[in-house]
Amino acid sequence: MIFIPAIDLIDGKCVRLRRGSYTQVTRYAENPVDVALKFQDQGAKYLHIVDLDAAKDGREGNIQVINNIIRAVRIPAEVGGGVRSRDKINLLLTSGADRVIIGTIIVKDPNYVQELISEFGESLVAGIDAKGGMVRVSGWTEESGIEATALGKRAKEMGFTLIIYTDIAMDGTLKGPNIQEIRQMAEETGLPVIAAGGIKNLDDVRKVKQLEKYGVIGVISGRAIYEGTLSVREVCSILEKSVG
Repeated sequence: MIFIPAIDLIDGKCVRLRRGSYTQVTRYAENPVDVALKFQDQGAKYLHIVDLDAAKDGREGNIQVINNIIRAVRIPAEVGGGVRSRDKINLLLTSGADRVIIGTIIVKDPNYVQELISEFGESLVAGIDAKGGMVRVSGWTEESGIEATALGKRAKEMGFTLIIYTDIAMDGTLKGPNIQEIRQMAEETGLPVIAAGGIKNLDDVRKVKQLEKYGVIGVISGRAIYEGTLSVREVCSILEKSVG
């Protein structure tokens, strides 16, 4: 299992939202490049970058900052937030992103997504963000009326080979991951899942690691790192060991 530290961007700065709310923003760092380099130095083997500005309105957002991060580090990165067009995917992949996360358009334009998967293949990852088991889109601001696991199954049918599942109700709260829903997503879809939302400490990481046998291959955390309740170096060491 891999640990992936998160860098969420608003106005070019590292931030975290609480439960997906743009009215509950905590700013943690002025220079995201320095943060990325620090994560790399502490043993991270992958980065999770989300452009929250672009996620909200679908515009260009923090593309230059993302470019700067990718150029500065030696480790690969996945990038999401407001990715709703072929041009944006091309831009991010050309900039050096290892994979690109798409979410909103899976719900709003599935036929277009099918075309994109045919073109970009495994470079695209299904980002499924849910609250109370129901998918939310457009930077978590809109309800979709679709159950998370139903969308996961649909994503598999479309040709996705990986899901990043975020529990919005837990995200940024440090109250622990939703183990039941993470396991359900992996079991019901049969796809590898990377889990995000609620991680506070090593005990939470160990709980997610126990889901490895069900197909959960990674865990993402942001706020816990920034607030010092979780060490990148320590958690990477733990997750690289086999489940006991």
